[in-house]
Amino acid sequence: MTSLRFRTLLSTVGRARRLALATGMGAVLAAATLTAPAAAQTASSTGTSQDGGLDRQALRKSLDAVHEAGMYGIYSQVRDQSQTWQGASGVADVDTRRPVRPDMVHRVGSITKTFVSVAILQQVARGAVDLDAPIGRYLSDLVPGDRGQRITVRMLLNHTSHIGDYVAPAFPSLLEGSTKSLDDNRFRTFTPKELVGLGLAATPTGEPGATPGSYSNTNYILAGLLLEKVTGTDAERYVTRNVIRKAGLRHTSFPRTPVIPGPHSKAYESMYGLIDPPRDYSVYNMSWGGTAGAIVSTMDDLNRFYRALLRGELVGAAQLAEMQKTVPVLAGGGLIDYGLGIYSVDSPCGRFWGHSGGVFGMSTESLSSPDGNRQLSYGVNRAKYQQVDENGQIVLSPIDYAIGGHTLLALCGNTAAQAKTSRPPLIPLPLDVPPAAIK
Repeated sequence: MTSLRFRTLLSTVGRARRLALATGMGAVLAAATLTAPAAAQTASSTGTSQDGGLDRQALRKSLDAVHEAGMYGIYSQVRDQSQTWQGASGVADVDTRRPVRPDMVHRVGSITKTFVSVAILQQVARGAVDLDAPIGRYLSDLVPGDRGQRITVRMLLNHTSHIGDYVAPAFPSLLEGSTKSLDDNRFRTFTPKELVGLGLAATPTGEPGATPGSYSNTNYILAGLLLEKVTGTDAERYVTRNVIRKAGLRHTSFPRTPVIPGPHSKAYESMYGLIDPPRDYSVYNMSWGGTAGAIVSTMDDLNRFYRALLRGELVGAAQLAEMQKTVPVLAGGGLIDYGLGIYSVDSPCGRFWGHSGGVFGMSTESLSSPDGNRQLSYGVNRAKYQQVDENGQIVLSPIDYAIGGHTLLALCGNTAAQAKTSRPPLIPLPLDVPPAAIK
């Protein structure tokens, strides 16, 4: 299956909720119990031309449809070569009714992984890192013994290491159907070594190198520590200087405090209906995400980043080719074609590359054509709004169909978007969920 189709099947409602809560980063779509805000904010747009394959009126309507379907707020930017459209619909704060804006800074979750992978591939080009060398060569103190010799750097970056995910043990109450540890850890600082220890102590999801791989945030915390080892520089500082700044991004950063820097929305989390009404988690210490998911950005910056990457401005052709060698990886209950910090999506109008991400209360998707000409990045401020039925199946929401419609229109234009379908086309599969918990 493609990486944008949901086949999540859980055995019981109780088990579904427990396992979904255990993932912590909450990106698999789930239940919401509140009614969406009644009044929609009109989507705004920018750009100087009606050409470039962008139907601006249709894009505005499709974005409004997401809000009208129940999403509190959504912001999106679509690019077609030199033409750009961006819009926002809904509210950033359900109490004050403050509207969302297209330029809002957003927690982008696992999109962070692409940034970190780029940094590692830069070190590969320098000869400081060998993709197929055992991680024990560099981090023998963290991954000792046989495991350290069998797991390679490549296996970390493409999620075939089968190291367990640290999220569930970092938020243990989620395994019990309680959000207590989610709230208790709001201002807690996790160290990277602490997170790695939690992941390594978890049951392995398979043998190193076996496919399908198993998506694990622990892999990219280790990648950050590897980056520090070979550069002698703090990983977040290195990524900031050599990836974020090199790409010319002005609103992308690893936040220094629990507060999102710059104008931003609140982040509403429902946790499968256990948090009712949804609670705002926009203020949160993101040390638990670190080099696996702590970056904040704007939709414009994300499109700039992936365009620079795919056009060879951040890594050389040989390194980009390595990034685009994909393997099947279990993530969020489905299979995705995952490379090194980036995955591919086959749509009705061709292949796209990118990544998705989710943190408590926010989800993001960024997709680009191979040449970087056609792009979509969007962020939403309400997470886990779906329902779980009596058979334990996650039921698609009207929001999903609306997001699928906007995605397809943005990537492929009117013809593909108007095609009739029995299920939402191209619903991005969030990747911040340990797939071993989803059966």
